[in-house]
Amino acid sequence: MAISKTLIGPLLISLLLVLLDESYQKVITSEVESPSSQKIDCEGACEVRCQLSSRPRLCKRACGTCCARCDCVPPGTSGNYDACPCYANMTTHGGRRKCP
Repeated sequence: MAISKTLIGPLLISLLLVLLDESYQKVITSEVESPSSQKIDCEGACEVRCQLSSRPRLCKRACGTCCARCDCVPPGTSGNYDACPCYANMTTHGGRRKCP
């Protein structure tokens, strides 16, 4: 009985790792296929992103540039940069965040 208990733990862990690997591969595949299959409406997405900005025209111009380069805009009116890493990593010459 002691032998079977010692084998069950590693067996369950290896099964869990196999399942996680399969789900990870599905995520990677869907991320690779999705950008080429659809284009984002940058004007509409930036309109939503900049609706509460104190300088909406400047915000929309910067957002439009970032959207055209990255083909994504984070959801909401601010923050949520983890949804679009390319958008979050763009900086100005001064080292400040370019995208609103």
